[in-house]
Amino acid sequence: MAWNAKHRFARISPTKVRLIIDLIRGKEVQDALNILKFTPNRAAVMVGKVLTSAVANANEAEADVESLVVADARVDSGPVMKRFQQKDRGRAHPILKRTSHISVAVEEEGKGKGTDGGNPDQEGKR
Repeated sequence: MAWNAKHRFARISPTKVRLIIDLIRGKEVQDALNILKFTPNRAAVMVGKVLTSAVANANEAEADVESLVVADARVDSGPVMKRFQQKDRGRAHPILKRTSHISVAVEEEGKGKGTDGGNPDQEGKR
């Protein structure tokens, strides 16, 4: 079973967060938290909070926290706030303030999408 956590309407561009999300996808939770801890980006702090929340959700469901893996990490674009920057001679340039929806799912190692549920007939058919 996967445990999810989301940070919706995060005031950061999705392209900046995707760089960080790609670092932790598929890693063990403790390794992912260490990577985020030593990554000097604002997005790393946001993703770290979402990952910590997903681990807390798994802990509430009495899962084995030591064997959790980042099963799914995703960033979707949220609504865009449109603003204008004043320029010379009465002109205005548009500014797009982008938002993100950060979603992280963790699950226990060996119980994810990659397993076939122990069916011996499916061995080697992938």
